[in-house]
Amino acid sequence: MAPDRTNSDSDANRRKAFSALKASLSGGHASAPQLRIADAIPSTIPALDRALGGGFPTGGLVALEGRSGRWSILARTLAGVTRTALAAVIDDGGLYPPDLARAGVRLDRLMVVSAATPKGIARAADILIRSRACRLILMAAPALRPTAWMRLAAVAHRAGVLLVAITERAGAELAAAASVRLRCELERVVLHGSRGPWCTVAGYDVRASIGKDKRAAAGAYARVRAIDVVAGVQLRERVLAQDRPIRRERVHRALVR
Repeated sequence: MAPDRTNSDSDANRRKAFSALKASLSGGHASAPQLRIADAIPSTIPALDRALGGGFPTGGLVALEGRSGRWSILARTLAGVTRTALAAVIDDGGLYPPDLARAGVRLDRLMVVSAATPKGIARAADILIRSRACRLILMAAPALRPTAWMRLAAVAHRAGVLLVAITERAGAELAAAASVRLRCELERVVLHGSRGPWCTVAGYDVRASIGKDKRAAAGAYARVRAIDVVAGVQLRERVLAQDRPIRRERVHRALVR
């Protein structure tokens, strides 16, 4: 049987991308910036920051839910944080740093901690929070007891660190401990080309709805457009979900690849 050339090329491209990143970071280590405590950490997406009352609250636990658009939002937030501070990602095996670098994240100011089990993820989060070295910590939401989520939320609050738990849907334990719940839903796709089957996807709109936040208006949401468009190209939209009668925010166009 002939070898799978497609998979081989893909693996070679990944190794090349990681090698290039390693070479760019090996010239020296950036000095760790001073951690500054503020009332909010901006997502750097104006519509979402307005809906959140200024950004994600500093010092607490945020549940970021949904199937689409979560990492597009978090990549922009990480890029903003790493301009002036350190951030961390607890990686369960799915992180791809070259994509974060393309989104503007400073990898020399990003700590990556590997952990695969619920106990390991919770322990890594606890150690990172207590160190107070990072302003923002991202983690996949493991299955934890209510007391464990409450303890992580309390430690994050005392340390002034934002802990973001990423999940498709928050369970009762995480929902109770989180100070903010933000749900991302794919709302519409943006297409290149004329009407008909011959088209390509140019980007998509994500509705980020706030389900729990003391500072946000009830039912607030933001529409985030993730799109990569060549000037002059004709676009059309295909709605996937109808708007609900709640407060609207302007679309922010974010470049992603």
